[in-house]
Parts: sequence; C-alpha cells; structure tokens
Amino acid sequence: MTRRAQKPTVFLRVAKGALVPADAYAQSQLRAKGYAVGDVLSATLKKLNNPRFHRLMHRIGALCAANIDSFTGMDAHQVLKRIQWEGGIGCEEMGVMVPGVGMAMARFPLSLSFESMDDGERHEVARAMCRYISEKYWPSMRPEQIEEMAESWVEEA
Repeated sequence: MTRRAQKPTVFLRVAKGALVPADAYAQSQLRAKGYAVGDVLSATLKKLNNPRFHRLMHRIGALCAANIDSFTGMDAHQVLKRIQWEGGIGCEEMGVMVPGVGMAMARFPLSLSFESMDDGERHEVARAMCRYISEKYWPSMRPEQIEEMAESWVEEA
C-alpha cells in the first residue's frame, strides 16, 4: 500500500462566528493557495493537543499504580488500559463470535496518543477515568480530588 503525501496543516483560531488564520504564517499559507474572502473550503477540524492533558493521563495511571492495591506491579500505561477496558472509557466495542457460546461484546481500548485523540476527547476520557476510579477503587475520594492529586503527582525516580 502506498502512502499519500501529507497535506500541510494550516492553523486556525476561533473568532466570534468564524475561523481565522492563527498567525501571520497561517495567513500567508492561505494566500499562497489562492484562497480569497468568500471562498467556501472543506476542512476537518481538530483542536491541538495540550501537553498538560497528556501528562495528566500518565499521572493518573502512576498515582493509581502507587496507591491502589489492585494495580500493584503495573506501570502507568498498563493501569490506564485496564481502567479504559473495565470502565468502557475511550473504548471501541464490537461483537465477537465465541465458539459454542455465540455473539459476545468485546471492548478494545483506543489509543490515548496525541495523534489518535484530540484534546477535548482526551480531557473527557481523563475525567471519566477519575469518576470510575472514585466509584470503583477509591470511594473516599471525589473525581475532582483524584484529578488534582494526579496533576500534582511527582513520581519517584
């Protein structure tokens, strides 16, 4: 299979009722393509990722691995995948034929990487994970407290 050349990305900023070039470079990219005021364009929009939420996800996993017995011996990534699977958070569900049983639903945790999920989705997943951890593993903590602890969590070297 051949890969298509990736098209250059033009960054836009949301203005009241409009999308405008994010900076002078984006403006020059649009001019170079010959776009003019009033042209109708097609676009796939994706909010740029905030590294804070990427770190937050990792810290949620590390916090759980260090403080919840059910995650002993697991690294942060393993914890996140298990929470995703258990809670059905950021998962794809599909029917799977099980011989002798029939159709069963299976969950497959989706990637939480920068390339796979936009910032808004990742933030929703982080909040859902904190709710799930609070309900299932840490009922003495509110989801907001878990998120705050994860944001300030410093792992041991």
